[in-house]
Amino acid sequence: MSDQRSTKRQRELLNFVDGFIQGHGYGPSYREIMRALGYKSVSTVAIHIDGLITKGYVRKRDNSARSLEVITTHLDDAPVHKAATATQEKWIINAITERFDSLEQQHNGSVLDELYVLIGALKILGLDDAHLAMKARLSNFITR
Repeated sequence: MSDQRSTKRQRELLNFVDGFIQGHGYGPSYREIMRALGYKSVSTVAIHIDGLITKGYVRKRDNSARSLEVITTHLDDAPVHKAATATQEKWIINAITERFDSLEQQHNGSVLDELYVLIGALKILGLDDAHLAMKARLSNFITR
């Protein structure tokens, strides 16, 4: 298989996974990838996904069947990381809100630590407005 064909297949796979996630809010199963892209077996899909993971384009959040996450859609030597999806943004905002609610009920050091981490994650994900808003909320909570 030539490098050009390999890159074309990688791009096709990456675009499919990215589009599937955008459309469904979760990653496709290997079997869905196999059917959609005409692969002969699930193990072939696994080999190609492992290659994309090794190159830093895709990651698995855990060992579940639908845990694929696209990090970048740029197939080059220096991947540019994607911004958080609306689903990811909603999840992290909900997680932060739950931690604030928990702190309102009972001050707990470990919950406060989790809040610092989650609010920092907003910054890393490029959600600057949400980061500033939640940072201000935390500051207001602490100075009460």
